[in-house]
Amino acid sequence: MTQKFEQFAPPQDLSASPAPRTPPPVPSTVSIEKLRRAPINLNHWYVVAQSRELTDRPLGVVLWQQPIVLYRDASHTVHGLEDRCPHRQVRLSNGNQLEFVYHGWQFNGAVACVEVPYITDKQKLPNCLLRRYPVREQDGFIWLFPGDIDRADTVPLLGLPEWDQLNYIASYTTIDTQSHFSFLIENLMDMYHGRLHDDLQAWANPVLRDIETSATRVDAHYDAESYYKIDKTSSVGQLFIPTMRKLRPTNLDVSYVYPHWRSTLGKDFKIYCLFCPVSETYTRAYLVHFVSLGAFHRLHKLPIGFRRFIKQRLFNAARGLLAGLVKQDVLMMEDEQRAFEATPQRKGPEFNQTIAKVQQLICHQTNQT
Repeated sequence: MTQKFEQFAPPQDLSASPAPRTPPPVPSTVSIEKLRRAPINLNHWYVVAQSRELTDRPLGVVLWQQPIVLYRDASHTVHGLEDRCPHRQVRLSNGNQLEFVYHGWQFNGAVACVEVPYITDKQKLPNCLLRRYPVREQDGFIWLFPGDIDRADTVPLLGLPEWDQLNYIASYTTIDTQSHFSFLIENLMDMYHGRLHDDLQAWANPVLRDIETSATRVDAHYDAESYYKIDKTSSVGQLFIPTMRKLRPTNLDVSYVYPHWRSTLGKDFKIYCLFCPVSETYTRAYLVHFVSLGAFHRLHKLPIGFRRFIKQRLFNAARGLLAGLVKQDVLMMEDEQRAFEATPQRKGPEFNQTIAKVQQLICHQTNQT
């Protein structure tokens, strides 16, 4: 069921009314100790690598304490297996091929052992199997489903439809933080910490309009102001020259589409954060930023090949900006993790309605595993 919550409204006539008081904390039944140790719901699609990270060599990744090896077959299709040789329990990803480099055991696409180099004619190949994970390569990233394999096709994959669209320029950076994934999603959904980022922040003065919640997502809608508006060629300079920027009214929408995050700022900017929680105290994620070229109508008349060249040439133009934002946020999240570990029972007041709903969603999804 969808629920809506109105923003606290200040008095209409400040001269005749008393000064507005700070609204009371948002009631919550969430246990902070359980929240900060909550496991992920395995029955969702997570991003474990960027496509270009996986070459012709196996790539070892970890998703919620599960070591996984990714590899491409002869047709360059991506596969995911548990990163463990059943012989001595060490990682398959240690080698250049999908084999146990210690003794040369090899496995086929059906995850069965097909070769032991030193086996004799009187010996049989071991009847051992490796766990296979559903994997999809889509929109520049490798998505993996760590839960019930029979449910993989029934669970929607978030996707990044802008990745291949010629009207969008993409940039991305990797987030690595020694903290629980709940700290990262709360940081992303918190529109009131912009002062941390100084000139790196793209928006200001957010006013919550309403919140919508369901069993799988939280959507928060704000009236805000943006430092950027892409409406002519010269306006692109705002992305790189702070003195060209000025505030303009715009809409700001942020969504926790479990387990990932999505945001839109006006008509020109879309941002995604794709999660790969590694453990209870380590989170990896990919922050992906899109700038729209939709305002340049004449661009649509140019040859497709030239437009594709522009898209590729400008790829990752905003990576430095994203990396700066991430560096500042990671310092705060890791400080929060240390504070929690020191006093896990301590719970401060929460005034942000959006964060309270995010915490409830995390706990709800934990119970669905």
